[in-house]
Amino acid sequence: MKRTFLHWTLAAAGCLLIAATPARAQMQPWEKDLYEAAKKEKPITVYTAHYNTEDAQSLCAAFEQKYAGLKCNFVRTTAQVAYQRFQQDLQANAPVASIFSSTDVSHYPEMKKKGLLMQYRPHNEANMVDSLKPYNDKDGDYWVTAAALMALTYNTSVVSEKEAPKNWPDLLDPKWKGKVSIGHPAFSGYVGTWVVLMQKLYGWDYFTKLEKNEPQIGRSVNDTVTMLNSKERVVAAGPEGTTLLSRDKGNPLGVIYPTDGALLMVSPSAIPKNAPSPNAAKLYMEFLLSKEAAEVQVKSHNLSVVKGVAAAPGAKPLEQIKVVRPTEDEIARGIPEVKQKFRETFGI
Repeated sequence: MKRTFLHWTLAAAGCLLIAATPARAQMQPWEKDLYEAAKKEKPITVYTAHYNTEDAQSLCAAFEQKYAGLKCNFVRTTAQVAYQRFQQDLQANAPVASIFSSTDVSHYPEMKKKGLLMQYRPHNEANMVDSLKPYNDKDGDYWVTAAALMALTYNTSVVSEKEAPKNWPDLLDPKWKGKVSIGHPAFSGYVGTWVVLMQKLYGWDYFTKLEKNEPQIGRSVNDTVTMLNSKERVVAAGPEGTTLLSRDKGNPLGVIYPTDGALLMVSPSAIPKNAPSPNAAKLYMEFLLSKEAAEVQVKSHNLSVVKGVAAAPGAKPLEQIKVVRPTEDEIARGIPEVKQKFRETFGI
């Protein structure tokens, strides 16, 4: 009996050990090399504007589960704050971030021009959805690791689907005066890109008219979800993913995909040249293009950047949605311009 118990105990301990250890036999040689090198480095820190705090935490946890013994920290802020923080670290010669993930694609050409990014071509590039590959940097300095949509959103307990805005100019209707929520392009990469798109489609007069409707202006695009839930505002230019995630939790929110096109947001990640944990950073970049990361992302109604991962229940398939997006050059040139024009128009 004792022997049987001892054998069971040893077997159970062995199973626990195996469960807590990554399946190295299943790793590719390059993956094993990165993993072994990463174990000798300090915990990785990710500066990210791609997700809300809960999603960033879930991605770090999934990375730690896949690669036992590695630790993942994150700093979740708006895109502009993340960039400012990175610049401050650089000036102080005290690097913190080993991965930089911004929703403002205009950050990357500037960082690349200054030689601040490490060239790295992920082996998992082959996993990427083909339609997103053109948004990667041709020289391998940054890669699309997140994708999402910005659409029209509303509180369904106050506004019916029939009454809800159907296209972007509908937000200019005087009936929405004092009822619209938007973010600020000086803080949010999503909003900066959206403002560039609206100016491209309708001219700056779009915002001159929107100002007359006295919109509530938050910082992050996710602030619109808070405004809708509180009923401080009832319609918004908001994020599809965060809005649907809030709806899943029982909040009365709805999404309308604009007839003139939902904004496709592609958000890259890069490895700073001064990354404190460069091997862990390369492994994390590979992870962001893995099935495990994609499954975490779609749970929050983000789009999968990896082939073969189904959308979350209740989400509309991307191929059924009309999407629009400014070019990278239009975004890079346009965001600095529209930040100033936005402040002048809205006084904030």
